[in-house]
Amino acid sequence: MKKASTFEKIAARCWNLLNEGKPFTPIFVIGTMMLYHLPDVGNVHHLQLLLLSALVVLPLFAIYYVYDFPLFLRNYLWIPYVAFLIIWSFADVKLLLLAVGLYFFFTVFFWGTLYYHLRIGTTWWNFTRFWKLVLKNSDSTSGNAQEQLPKFLLLLSLWQWAYEQPSVPLGQLAVFYFAIFLFAWILHANLFDWKPKEITTYTNNVVPTTAINDKVIVIVIDGMRKDRFEQANAPFLKSLRANGTEFTQMETVYPARTVVCFTSMFTGTYPFEHGIRSNMVWKLGINVESIFDSLRKVEKKGRLLGIAHLVDSFGDDVETVTAVMHNDVADRNIIERAKLVMDEQDPDLFIVQLIATDQTGHSRGVLYDEYIQKIEEADRLIREYVEWLEAQGKLDNATIIICADHGQADGIGGHGHLDEGERYVPFFMYGSAIERGKRVDEKKSLVSVAPTIAYLLGAPYPSHSRGPVLTEAIRKKGNDENAKSDRLFTSI
Repeated sequence: MKKASTFEKIAARCWNLLNEGKPFTPIFVIGTMMLYHLPDVGNVHHLQLLLLSALVVLPLFAIYYVYDFPLFLRNYLWIPYVAFLIIWSFADVKLLLLAVGLYFFFTVFFWGTLYYHLRIGTTWWNFTRFWKLVLKNSDSTSGNAQEQLPKFLLLLSLWQWAYEQPSVPLGQLAVFYFAIFLFAWILHANLFDWKPKEITTYTNNVVPTTAINDKVIVIVIDGMRKDRFEQANAPFLKSLRANGTEFTQMETVYPARTVVCFTSMFTGTYPFEHGIRSNMVWKLGINVESIFDSLRKVEKKGRLLGIAHLVDSFGDDVETVTAVMHNDVADRNIIERAKLVMDEQDPDLFIVQLIATDQTGHSRGVLYDEYIQKIEEADRLIREYVEWLEAQGKLDNATIIICADHGQADGIGGHGHLDEGERYVPFFMYGSAIERGKRVDEKKSLVSVAPTIAYLLGAPYPSHSRGPVLTEAIRKKGNDENAKSDRLFTSI
């Protein structure tokens, strides 16, 4: 399987400019205005007016960049637009129709059909479903029609209105913008209340000790929604869970973006501290130690096999895989590469990211059969990999952790602002050092992953690790029943 090329890494970062809602809105609005005024592009006076009127709209660009309006908050976005129509009675119908047409062409045909066909082999007919997913998507990405439409309709209308005015009433506009800012601030202060509670202290629930395990294998099924996992026919994974320790209330971090979640999982802390706040990474690298840094302190090695996005956080600790391949072979190729990395490098910690479930959710939706089929495919591939590890003697004293980084909501499999299906993820541990048949119902957080790995491998906790070690899962000394290695995976 090919590694992600330099071009793919750069392209992935560029794509996030169009995928993340914050940068998409200004890019789309500016691009639409340029196309609308293309016939006058050679007129210097016209260009000057266009630039001057753009300055008039900058405060609103800033407000909409600072404040997301995900989930039910997006319903309130129509109020400022209706207020504009009432106050100034202005609507350039041609401009607005152009904008709506361009938006749905970009999301439904360019992104949902052409892009996914070329990248992961989705059918050319994907637009027949994708338009419904865009209308239902609740997360603050470019694919959230109910958030993007009122934003860009107001921005374009204000810009075109300012362009056509012989004299712009700046005082009125200042009052209007202040009202929108106050409106957004009040909404977020009183209604934006669903973020997970952050742990305020650093990891201190157990003192690091000598290594319990020789290896820890973490398999992250990207975007695996918890309730859909329960509905899937996944006998191997569910047997690992039944014979290990399950954490039934494992909570992801906020915002639940892949790069944010992986960074929090393997540093043990939150975006405000490690510095990765979305998939759109403006500054490469993290501000704190990772689990890979901790392992180096005790002369051990960790590797992460994942997509190009993760290089933005972990740099050379990532063994990249290309995400440009048919989705039906993506996880198969990743598992084959995982065998190769384990065989050639033999890391003490090995993290493997499976991507087909997440990609199916984004391209085809999470509430369709294709999504469950990818979970079932992951179950078969993980069984194959675990049996291969056993045959290679890599599991004699190892812990296996199976989890997702986040769930996915309805629509285009959106995730970030913790809609239904995103917040809680499957999470269970299995191995000779792990309690068998145990279920922990207390709420936990994915920031506990890094310190738990450090504890198992006898390494210091990462510098800013806040999650408590998941000691509930770790077998107490002298518990002979749990110490038995019954080769579960070969008996299913």
